Amino acid sequence: MPTPHKTRPDPLTMEVVELIGDVVARFYSDYEDAAAEHALTGAQARLLSLLSLEPLPMRKLAHKLKCEPSNVTGIVDRLEARGLVERRPDPADRRVKVAAATEEGVRVARSLREGLRFAREPLTGLSQGERESLRDLLRRMRDA
Repeated sequence: MPTPHKTRPDPLTMEVVELIGDVVARFYSDYEDAAAEHALTGAQARLLSLLSLEPLPMRKLAHKLKCEPSNVTGIVDRLEARGLVERRPDPADRRVKVAAATEEGVRVARSLREGLRFAREPLTGLSQGERESLRDLLRRMRDA
């Protein structure tokens, strides 16, 4: 069966895609800067941010970070050595270990989020209704 002919995206769609790419690149750059202020790599900061929300097993962390579990183990080791993360038994299955942010890790993760100037500053110029619309549109894109 022949594949249907794909039409080229219209110019507005292409502009939106390019703008999303620009925003993502600036967000990651800002995230790297915020991480560096805490002597963390971007990967360490992302992992710590995830763990500040909930303890997770290594495999789930690897899946969320889109990397190999062995890479996650190394990142957790380095964060554990700094007292930001700890390993503990999973309450649902004591044979499984989960990584969890320590109190200090949660504090650093909060400081990281607060240090994201690019993400925060332009949003303050939008009304609450505009921010809600943007949030809703981003959720629709994410969930599509």
